[in-house]
Amino acid sequence: MRTEQPKMIYLKDYQAPDYLIDETHLTFELFEDHTLVHAQLVMRRNPACAAGGLPALVLDGQELELLSLSLDGETLAAGDYQLDASHLSLQPKSASFVIDSSVRIHPERNTALEGLYKSGSMFCTQCEAEGFRKITYYLDRPDVMSKFTTTLSAEQHSYPVLLSNGNPIASGPEEGGRHWATWQDPFMKPAYLFALVAGDLWCVEDSFTTMSAREVALRIYVEPENIDKCQHAMDSLKKSMQWDEQVYGREYDLDIFMIVAVNDFNMGAMENKGLNIFNSSCVLAKAETATDAAHQRVEAVVAHEYFHNWSGNRVTCRDWFQLSLKEGFTVFRDAEFSADMNSRTVKRIEDVAYLRTHQFAEDAGPMAHPVRPEAFMEISNFYTLTVYEKGSEVVRMIRTLVGAEGFRRGSDLYFERHDGQAVTCDDFIKAMEDANGVDLSQFKRWYSQGGTPRLAVSEAYDGAAKTYSLTFKQSCPATPGQRDKQPFVIPVELGLLGAQGQALPLRLQGEAAAGAASRVISITEAEQVVTFVDVAEQPLPSLLRGFSAPVKLSFPYSRDQLMFLMQHDADGFNRWEAGQQLSVQVLQELVGQYQRGETLQLDQRLVGALRSVLENASLDQAMVAELLSLPGEAYLSEISEVADVDAIHGAREFARKQLADALFDLLWQRYQANRELSRRTAYLAEAEHFARRSLQNIALSYLMLSGKPEVLAACLEQLEACDNMTERLAAVAVLVNSPFEEEKAKALASFADFFKDNPLVMDQWFSVQAACSLPGALARVQQLMEHPAFTLKNPNKVRALIGAFAGQNPVNFHQVDGSGYRFLADQVIALNALNPQIAARLLGPLTRWGKYDDTRQALMKAELERILASGELSSDVFEVVSKSLA
Repeated sequence: MRTEQPKMIYLKDYQAPDYLIDETHLTFELFEDHTLVHAQLVMRRNPACAAGGLPALVLDGQELELLSLSLDGETLAAGDYQLDASHLSLQPKSASFVIDSSVRIHPERNTALEGLYKSGSMFCTQCEAEGFRKITYYLDRPDVMSKFTTTLSAEQHSYPVLLSNGNPIASGPEEGGRHWATWQDPFMKPAYLFALVAGDLWCVEDSFTTMSAREVALRIYVEPENIDKCQHAMDSLKKSMQWDEQVYGREYDLDIFMIVAVNDFNMGAMENKGLNIFNSSCVLAKAETATDAAHQRVEAVVAHEYFHNWSGNRVTCRDWFQLSLKEGFTVFRDAEFSADMNSRTVKRIEDVAYLRTHQFAEDAGPMAHPVRPEAFMEISNFYTLTVYEKGSEVVRMIRTLVGAEGFRRGSDLYFERHDGQAVTCDDFIKAMEDANGVDLSQFKRWYSQGGTPRLAVSEAYDGAAKTYSLTFKQSCPATPGQRDKQPFVIPVELGLLGAQGQALPLRLQGEAAAGAASRVISITEAEQVVTFVDVAEQPLPSLLRGFSAPVKLSFPYSRDQLMFLMQHDADGFNRWEAGQQLSVQVLQELVGQYQRGETLQLDQRLVGALRSVLENASLDQAMVAELLSLPGEAYLSEISEVADVDAIHGAREFARKQLADALFDLLWQRYQANRELSRRTAYLAEAEHFARRSLQNIALSYLMLSGKPEVLAACLEQLEACDNMTERLAAVAVLVNSPFEEEKAKALASFADFFKDNPLVMDQWFSVQAACSLPGALARVQQLMEHPAFTLKNPNKVRALIGAFAGQNPVNFHQVDGSGYRFLADQVIALNALNPQIAARLLGPLTRWGKYDDTRQALMKAELERILASGELSSDVFEVVSKSLA
């Protein structure tokens, strides 16, 4: 904790390290009330900085008790070095030297979950971004790469499993019932990729044969009670390894790949070289305890962390400003993997819906920053949707511009050129340029300019000349520290539809012949006109197919045109997008009626559009489910100038009830048919089954709005007779949001009683109640905080209850008395002392005060000011609060 204002760190101030660490030898003596860490660092002057003699060596270190220190075998006295709360400084005597140190640390007290800490009875680590400095004194920066050899010593009965990075090279017993193991990683890595695990763990083991016929041992370590929940993760790992070989030519490089599931973890998972440490929610999955969404998340996160072995480990970041170099690229890779494993269109829909609801809101808020930030106080605050999801969209645009084959050439060159190096986003772009003979210098503005670009499109058709012109005007709003934005390169994939829904040939002015019926146009100017010739009839444009750029697109579609696109567009994403735009127009009309106190009237074209979707037996059921899903309240707020949470909630609930009544028979048929299939077939974590259950459950959520006894009976049957968590949790969720109080109470009680010993399932039980939009939500959440399964010390619990209430229940969180804001501020203040990272991430809903009416703005800012004045703030929380109030 710190009382002084944290310092801002700037990308422009980057300097190469004065010294390098060739070898790192670590010995950990693990005890219940402390840990001793002995480090030997084989160091030398950085040849890139050799001019000007030998500067002082400044090592990073926090919360360390220094026991001994020596330089080249000579013990240093207190006067031979300088020590403060964050650094150890000393003067080397030669260009090559060895530092030996011993420190005492206290993992058993470490509630921040950074560095070495205890999760239950297990020792584990999380060193990204700057956690290694809480383990030993070190050059804790990603551009200092070293070969690590690690020895662990612990009591054998309590900690029979001792793991670290790389390959195991030796082990043996010690006196007093202890034992030791030594691991060696042959690959250079920065300290943030260091990992250690010690515990009483069981292991699921398999193997994978690489494309060069090497056998790799695969192990997933879990606590004994979770041994039956690992197979899906193991299957996902093997699919990931095979996919990365086939699509990117990347082969795994060690003899062993390990995953460890940990209950207490700030993030989803961590790609430490050869020893991935996962939040248990991202690795444990079986039908009875994990939903389809959880199965898909496990598959995606396992893939993401495995893909990091090349895009993050073998080639890593020079500095933390380049975080998207590894994260944006790897999110793109895992999204493509998931698209290949499941429905490509549905995956794209899910990703874009998430991006537009959450990342666009981040871009419009006080924490907005470019994909490559220019400055930060606390790097933990920049593990953001902008770095990850928008960073992935930037990589996707490069692939769109150079083509799939060109992108593979670029990635091959990137890995070949920079293997074993710490590099920058510019190096990634340069490899793409050099491999394809293109100039991406203007495109790089996506890395340096923040905010979400707006792209306004207008049309003009000349029937006599048979020309059709589209005028594109791009702009980007001001963001913190950036007022005037230069034009981006915006790749717009588009097609033209004729009156019968047919694809029209596309021939640009100046071209000799028509090209493909769907093509990419690069918009590079603030205003740009694109003209097509030989257009025989007035067309309807299908714009930004596949969401080819992360922009806010506007085109004056009528509701009838949107219905036409829903039926005829060849691009699956744009069929969904047309449905979303139609729904938005209808819902915004209802919001206006609500605000004016008028009787609400639903445009029947929306009913007709969704009726045709339900009647179309040829549509993928997952696509039907997506088309039936109305835009969420958070997205409707994000696209509003001033978000009226009460009007948005009232209008959307009215529309859902009207749709449920009008489409009851079709929804009931779909529900019964899919539920009957679920009864007759065993659970499978496969795309076709995911799709069926998805449509079944959204149909049930509509049907329950009817209040009909046969629907309640069907819901209770699903709850009691299903064999999987997807159907069970959906039934509980619709009951929780229903007026059936007796059935609801009984269902919640029996669910909690049955799953009380399963922490991840109880997290879902918390979330369903926290997100319930019925009145009294805050009182329910406060009551649930007293539940024995809840603790503020576990990030998953905090996200499941407090995070779900503040982030997924807008109508209750934004109560006009400010009670929701006061509650969240109280939790942030409490968590600031326990786990600053989680405290800072909880603040998101309060930072977006500018989106609401004057009364709510004042209440939200008052709570931010109360947090700021609450005492010793961590740098994590201080940065978010101070920027939000600036």
